[in-house]
Amino acid sequence: MLIATWNVNSIRSRIDLVKDWLITNEVDILCLQETKTEDQFFPVEVFSKLGYEVSISGQKSYNGVAILSRFPINDIKIGFDQVISDYKDLSILSQQKRIISAEINDIRVINVYVPNGSAMDSDKFIYKKKWIECLKIYLEKINSNNIPICLLGDFNIAPEDKDIHTPSNYKESIMASSKERKLLKDALSGKLEDVFRIFEPRAQNWSWWDYRHSAWEKDKGWRIDHIYLTENILSCANSCWIDKETRSKERPSDHAPVIVDISWPQSEIENEFFF
Repeated sequence: MLIATWNVNSIRSRIDLVKDWLITNEVDILCLQETKTEDQFFPVEVFSKLGYEVSISGQKSYNGVAILSRFPINDIKIGFDQVISDYKDLSILSQQKRIISAEINDIRVINVYVPNGSAMDSDKFIYKKKWIECLKIYLEKINSNNIPICLLGDFNIAPEDKDIHTPSNYKESIMASSKERKLLKDALSGKLEDVFRIFEPRAQNWSWWDYRHSAWEKDKGWRIDHIYLTENILSCANSCWIDKETRSKERPSDHAPVIVDISWPQSEIENEFFF
């Protein structure tokens, strides 16, 4: 079973790119971030024709997350407030569409778009900090029933220096600070593993290249798109990789998809007409 995450930076702008990628790669579950469209304008029909169920949580021009699945999508939870009720800033954090989860083929798939934070001394960083603290509570609640979890998305954090092209240039800056790394580590609570690093421990593996400064041409990227698995599914992982080729396409997203291959039962697939 193939599960992927991809920040598409506007689904309506990248619809042909995403459609062609799905036809070529035949992933079973695709989690999208930064869809940047209200739910009524999301191109559900395009993916339905390819055999996918679609669950979405979007807003105009900003943020937005979606799950596409060849399996039935069950027990959909949109936002933090459908899982937790005891965080003081819950109402503020729920206004931005940044998290959606569902039970798919006996796995709880959690798709996140973590705030960027803008700068360490900004109000947006305070928002990011609160958002990740809330994510920690969310994960604790979800993990209480011991169901296998696949947490994935755009985390806007490079977990280690080797996840940045020139780490010395970004020491303690946004997306690379020790504060953010600790927040993420605390949220994972030692119960979710960065599956990409199991298969690829080396540096020079990026999932995001800034549109500016010829970052793609110079291969100056960051690894900020991650897939995390709980132990009860981690042993089933066969491989995990970044599909860099998509970043070279015409009018691409600034992110590339990350895919994990898991040996997992697929008897529930209902749609057989894949291209």
